[in-house]
Amino acid sequence: MDMKSLSSLLTQVRTKRPLVHHITNYVTVNDCANVTLCIGGAPVMAHSPEDASEMVAMANALVLNIGTPDHAQIESMLVAGSRANDLNIPIILDPVGAGATRMRTDAACTLLHKLNISVVKGNAGEIAILAGGKGTVRGVDSHGIKGDPIEIAKKLANKLDLVVAISGQTDIVTNGELTLLVDNGHPMMGKLSGTGCMASSIAGAFAGVSKDHVKSTAAALAAFGVAGEKAALHSNGPSSFKVALTDNVYRLTEDMLRKSINVRTV
Repeated sequence: MDMKSLSSLLTQVRTKRPLVHHITNYVTVNDCANVTLCIGGAPVMAHSPEDASEMVAMANALVLNIGTPDHAQIESMLVAGSRANDLNIPIILDPVGAGATRMRTDAACTLLHKLNISVVKGNAGEIAILAGGKGTVRGVDSHGIKGDPIEIAKKLANKLDLVVAISGQTDIVTNGELTLLVDNGHPMMGKLSGTGCMASSIAGAFAGVSKDHVKSTAAALAAFGVAGEKAALHSNGPSSFKVALTDNVYRLTEDMLRKSINVRTV
């Protein structure tokens, strides 16, 4: 994989400043807005069906996150997603907690089957459940899967004709044929709530400037991971790390990313 082409997407985000429309959870909504700004995008959070349908028409990407689901929110996601599909606007789905409860699992499956999703990004347990396999999800955290995560991701990608990203110590990004592994990141990123949601926001910004969603998703996860690596050098715990993380997302340059990116093909 050409690291220069991946890192150049950061410059495209900063130049084009894609509008990323979010329908997301109330726990991390401010973090998602701020990290979108820091990476170079423009965030908007519009949740009501009437507002969302009109707002998404202005957007370059739509991020759907079911971290705090209710029936009204899912209906808004379907309305906004349908409009996004009509306009060929990429949709990033973060199926937070799929497999933990029936409502979350049903909501994620409904969105996947009623909308043309471009990228579904979740932890190993969530993706395993959506692929029809066995995974354990407690709350919103993965507690293990049965089987090879790469093969599980490829199975879901082929089944639904989309890009699948599994977050973890090594992130997996695949469309079923091309599979990229992203080795950037730091364990401190797992000590904060919201880093997975923030990664989805960055993936939305990158998807807003590139139609190659394997490439854009891998670049987004690598960029966030590099920022996490640099933040860990200047923090003493979760609170200072969170501040350093957003600062380093903001300070990240194409040259810094190209020198630090660690993506491989399997």
